Amino acid sequence: QLQLVESGGGLVQPGGSLRLSCAASGFPVNYYTIGWFRQAPGKEREGVSCISSNGGRTNYQDSVKGRFTISRDNANNTVLLEMNSLKPEDTSVYYCAAVYMGPVHCATVADVYKYWGQGTQVTVSS
Repeated sequence: QLQLVESGGGLVQPGGSLRLSCAASGFPVNYYTIGWFRQAPGKEREGVSCISSNGGRTNYQDSVKGRFTISRDNANNTVLLEMNSLKPEDTSVYYCAAVYMGPVHCATVADVYKYWGQGTQVTVSS
């Protein structure tokens, strides 16, 4: 059974950092494109970042460029999202998702993703 589990969320002050992990089980995570999404209360789910299955292509939402970094840890079957310089507007539930797109593609469109984790809460507040 394919499963994704997010971890690493929590409460952090503005300007702080968190590292989110997306651990895959039941399949090799490096076979799939992985995306990170977030959804704040009363708002639509939005794409944050994605990484192709070969790791060679990444995309970021404009609001997180230069602050967030997505990467693969294939040895641990995990995809990471390093978040720095966090702002209150980054407060959301963060989800990771997987889809097969071939080796070089990624997209931050939620509708194309097939497998989803349960989410982890990130709160940025003083």
